[in-house]
Amino acid sequence: MKADALRGHLDGLLLATLDGRRLHGYAIIEALQQRSGGAVSLPTGTVYPALRRLEKAGYVRSEWSTVGGRQRRSYSLTPSGKSGLENERREWREFTAAIEGVLCGATTTV
Repeated sequence: MKADALRGHLDGLLLATLDGRRLHGYAIIEALQQRSGGAVSLPTGTVYPALRRLEKAGYVRSEWSTVGGRQRRSYSLTPSGKSGLENERREWREFTAAIEGVLCGATTTV
C-alpha cells in the first residue's frame, strides 16, 4: 500500500491498534501489518513521531518497563484517545461512503 494512501489516516490507525491494549512501538507496527493482511507496513520513522505527537495531544500515554532486560516504552489510549478514535471511525465511515458514491456511481439525495 502506498504511503500516500495512508496520509491523514495514520492517527486513526494507531489509535485503533491501541484500542483495548497496551503495546510497545514495534508491537504496534507488527499489529498494523497483521491486522491489514500485510498491506500496511510503516517504518519506525513514521510510527514513533506519530506516537509522540498523539501523546503530546493527550490521546495516548506511555510508560517504561523492562522486558527481558531491555527497556521498552508501551503505549495505551487515554479517555481522550478513546473519544478521538470514535471520531476517527465516524469520519472514516463518512469518507468511505462519499468515495464509494463517486467511484461506484451511486447517487444520493442531498
